[in-house]
Amino acid sequence: MHERFDEITQKELADNRAAQHVVKVCVAAGCLSSQSAEVKTALEQGVNGRSCKVKGVGCLGLCSEGPLVAIEKHLPDGSSQNIMYQNVTPEDAPAIMESLDKEPVARLLCPTDVPFFQRQQKIVLENSGEIDPERIEEYIAADGYRALITAVTEMAPFEVIEQITRSGLRGRGGGGYPTGLKWVTVAKAPGPDKFVICNADEGDPGAFMDRAVLESDPHRVLEGMAIAAYATGANEGYIYVRGEYPLAIARLKTAIRQAQRMGLLGSNIAGTTFSFNINIRLGAGAFVCGEETALIASIEGRRGQPRPRPPYPAEYGLWGKPTLINNVETFANVPTIIRKGGDWYASIGTAKSKGTKVFALAGSIVNTGLIEVPMGTSLRDIVYEIGGGLPNGGVCKAVQTGGPSGGCIPASYFDTPVDYESLKELGSIMGSGGMIVMDESASMVDVARFFMEFCMTESCGKCVPCRVGTVHMYNILSKIYQGEGTPRDVELLEKLCDMVSVTSLCGLGQSAPNPVVSTLRYFRHEYDELIAGANGSQTAVAPTTEVAS
Repeated sequence: MHERFDEITQKELADNRAAQHVVKVCVAAGCLSSQSAEVKTALEQGVNGRSCKVKGVGCLGLCSEGPLVAIEKHLPDGSSQNIMYQNVTPEDAPAIMESLDKEPVARLLCPTDVPFFQRQQKIVLENSGEIDPERIEEYIAADGYRALITAVTEMAPFEVIEQITRSGLRGRGGGGYPTGLKWVTVAKAPGPDKFVICNADEGDPGAFMDRAVLESDPHRVLEGMAIAAYATGANEGYIYVRGEYPLAIARLKTAIRQAQRMGLLGSNIAGTTFSFNINIRLGAGAFVCGEETALIASIEGRRGQPRPRPPYPAEYGLWGKPTLINNVETFANVPTIIRKGGDWYASIGTAKSKGTKVFALAGSIVNTGLIEVPMGTSLRDIVYEIGGGLPNGGVCKAVQTGGPSGGCIPASYFDTPVDYESLKELGSIMGSGGMIVMDESASMVDVARFFMEFCMTESCGKCVPCRVGTVHMYNILSKIYQGEGTPRDVELLEKLCDMVSVTSLCGLGQSAPNPVVSTLRYFRHEYDELIAGANGSQTAVAPTTEVAS
């Protein structure tokens, strides 16, 4: 199999080098919404005998400036020159094609020697913007599926798990549970039938990391799942993906068919006794189905509601069988860890948070888009260096991480390294990677109300604390925001936060109070000012830094 991969790689490299220019057009969802498909067609029509190859690629990262077009020029000495164009329209195609052997089109140039590109370290996103996501040959030429072949032909399952454990990889879906420990639990579970599930039910407001990975590099996720199946003894897998991601779904289906045709999925992979099939299940958009047991119920055809744990899915999961569940980004890290080794991966990041993390930068930020940085990078570097700061020189008031389950971190804590432990100490969480930047015009009471409304709407209603408690918290927040609150309302809000977080059945209810708790902790004065205004008081109230006991 390695020999066959070498042949494919050599052919792809030769085809690539045969063209003097390779024009790469972003065809991920963000740029497609801005007519990048039409841009690609116009560029293809402008080739006209030039030594030029036009192809679609995955997300190039800087979504706010799309459509993006990257040009790789092959020089006579064997080196390459790269330039990028931003905000390209179909009408710009003739000028771009004419400029291939001349000076670049200055008005379209996107600088790449800036922190947004230079400060990133890409593992999960290493192929995004480089390969055509709909061609398995390009993935193979980028070392794709070599980790899977190495694992099934040269490593025992326990050796694969050992490398994942040594890497220090933790679940990127939000919980941060050690991946190696979860894998070994499933591997040790008795029984011949086991399952691997990829949780692609990304539902946080402002989050689009998993969608971009699936659209840009679907084979990476399939390979990670297959390696996990081999390590844990599973022979069937499911990708539970949101129905609102039609492009990701289409490319996953294409990738699965291609991998099956090449013997990389299905029976007797690489001529071994290992067999593994992957199925796709579409979610209907229920946020609660991101929780493991609710997701399992949905796949089984039941209503997506969580159940008490234990037993955990690793012991009693899909159809009562041991089941491994990881999210898209977690699986996407696996092939590189097997190729380069767990120790290599563990050398990146902090003592307890290893590797890199993909974030979706959104909100009041110049560079909206997808980034991947080493764990431990500070919030200040992410917002002001990589993100380019706020539009028109604005001042950042807070960053919200972790989606509805996270918290709001004030600017005074921006030197904090972004890792699991540091964010938890600040009252927030890593979450799946959504990062929303807010300027001084944002009302933190309204922010808390927004996320509480989301949680209230998305509650499955199975347990009373979440079903009723989130409604009461939303009503109190609305009362305060509308200038009708009293000091008693804040006291009741704090008690409700504690009750809902402690007594709710699943992670949705347990974490729903987090945005409220964090805004009370860091922006209590905004609550007090609204209440003081409601009572006709002009007395200034000093901000506090802790939740009132």
